[in-house]
Amino acid sequence: MMTDKHLPDKRSVLLMYITKVSGHRQATVAIQQSLRQLDPDLQTPAINGFGYTYPLLEKVINKTYMSIIKRTPKVWDFLYDNPDVVKNSQSIKNFLHKTSHEKIGALLERYKPDTIVCTQAFPCGMVADYKRTFGLKATLIGVLTDFSPHSYWLNEGVDYYVVPSLDVKERFIQKGVLPECIKVYGIPLHPKFSVRHDPKLVADKLGLDPQAATVLVMGGGQGLGPIKKIVKSLIKVPMNFQVIVLAGVNKKILKSLKRYAGKSFKEILIFEFATNVDELMDLAALIVTKPGGMTTAECLAKGLPMVIVNPIPGQETRNADFLIKKGVGVRVYDPDEVGDEVEWLLKSPQRLAAMRQAAYENAKPNAALDIARLILNGKDV
Repeated sequence: MMTDKHLPDKRSVLLMYITKVSGHRQATVAIQQSLRQLDPDLQTPAINGFGYTYPLLEKVINKTYMSIIKRTPKVWDFLYDNPDVVKNSQSIKNFLHKTSHEKIGALLERYKPDTIVCTQAFPCGMVADYKRTFGLKATLIGVLTDFSPHSYWLNEGVDYYVVPSLDVKERFIQKGVLPECIKVYGIPLHPKFSVRHDPKLVADKLGLDPQAATVLVMGGGQGLGPIKKIVKSLIKVPMNFQVIVLAGVNKKILKSLKRYAGKSFKEILIFEFATNVDELMDLAALIVTKPGGMTTAECLAKGLPMVIVNPIPGQETRNADFLIKKGVGVRVYDPDEVGDEVEWLLKSPQRLAAMRQAAYENAKPNAALDIARLILNGKDV
């Protein structure tokens, strides 16, 4: 996304994320859009901070991360925000920060930003170290995209942390961050998630029955999780409801799911991905999903009850804990039992209504605009 050309006579905000296909990037784009909405003349370059500074290392770490998540997820659970791991990796972290100075300096010279916004801890740490070392005057804002803060976010030189909930704020305060530096704005979303669509019109557009309940199944962009088992479990339920599945980029799973759908008496739509997730969420009675940070924030904004299956150990497990504590979601440990849980919920309209209300109560659909106002005004909104 290094396509924005800096114009020296215009104000500039530098946005940094990691990984092209990620919630971090989605959050960055949401902030970028809100900034441009409020100030069309503002320069808002968005950079993959990890890919820019350490392109080879980024590929190795991404590959290693995906391998751990798929094969030995308990290892990631052990590593995630483990105080001993954080302490022992400090020297590596310091080395990467120091050796990034030349590239970070060139980036700052190119865009001359007044404010730098990071939606992931690694670029935030690099910029914070550069800021301390060279006396950079730009405001640095860290924006969390999960409901589970970890210690890698904590860096001297960060002016504001934007967090998704009061629970996260309290945890940061306990870690030594000043309360006035923590803004509980939420996870930044595309503005379309604050718009309500007519479920009947969405159903008609998809060729579905507007009178039948619709269950949305999402497996994340990488197609992780036991999606095949979930769909097979839903198909077995005799109750009449429709299913929409977003399977992600896994072609093998996509092919299997379409085969299952062709044999089912239920109406089942299978998609690799969708650009109208906001509409699908308005149509759905509930969602079966992994609780990624962005997905969780979108469901909260749409008041969508969540059935949580196979959260990734670490950040997603903690997101699940948050959702269950707030009454927004229920967790199913065995994907073969998803159908039973869904049937029970669909037959319990009062329970679904309570979960929907809890979601709305914890939603922050205007987070991106609130962050943009903080950036432009230099103070709380």
